[in-house]
Amino acid sequence: MGKFISYLKTNSFRNNFIAAVITVAILLFIAFFSLRYYTKHGQGLNVPALKGLSFTQAVSKLEELGFRYEVDSVYIMDTPAGTVIDQDPDARTFVKDNRTIYLTVSMNTAPNVKLPDVEFKSLRQAQAIIESFGLKLGDTTYKPDVSRDVVLQVSFGGQPIKAGETIPKGSRIDFLLGDGKGSEEVDIPTLLGLTKDEALFAIRNGAMLSLGTVTYEGAITDSATAVVIKQDPMVTDSIAKVRIGTPVNITLSNKK
Repeated sequence: MGKFISYLKTNSFRNNFIAAVITVAILLFIAFFSLRYYTKHGQGLNVPALKGLSFTQAVSKLEELGFRYEVDSVYIMDTPAGTVIDQDPDARTFVKDNRTIYLTVSMNTAPNVKLPDVEFKSLRQAQAIIESFGLKLGDTTYKPDVSRDVVLQVSFGGQPIKAGETIPKGSRIDFLLGDGKGSEEVDIPTLLGLTKDEALFAIRNGAMLSLGTVTYEGAITDSATAVVIKQDPMVTDSIAKVRIGTPVNITLSNKK
């Protein structure tokens, strides 16, 4: 032990110790500055704002600044195809050059979705269901039925469709609803002598009936002035009322 302590006091140990400390310091200095050079410490760029730009505009900006990019696509309703809707990192984020920027771009075709089962559900409930599937409510029409504001039929493009059939996401679908007055009856209006527009107003607004088939008799010189010369049903001794929503067929003619 005494020899070791004596060695620590020698010039040889002191010189070796100082050399070791200097060597470690030099190595640390070289490592530190090498790392700064490798990572380009303090050097970088701000990520440009790309949301809302077209894909072509966004790529042009990224390439001009030396960024790489990767693209993912998604369908967003009411968004023009080829529009950048998201980016990562966000705009004005300070990053190294040659960094990869991830873009999300809107698709030009909508994916298909299956129509959910909404028949015999209330209008409010059915609308909430279809919107959760990415569909929109189109027109609503009514027919005589004891149920009020209940979906009786679903249509797409003018054709009835059933639950489980596939349609493009974002499509508008139409509902046929019950009016809650299926068992009520109304008086049959007298339409003879009325023009088509006048008869249509009397049928739909006055009596809450529906227009059936429209036929013409004789040469029609002016359809706007043609008047109803026949109707079915019409008031007779045996019938004066029909159920709400009953179709009324009319025949028009320019003959007096």
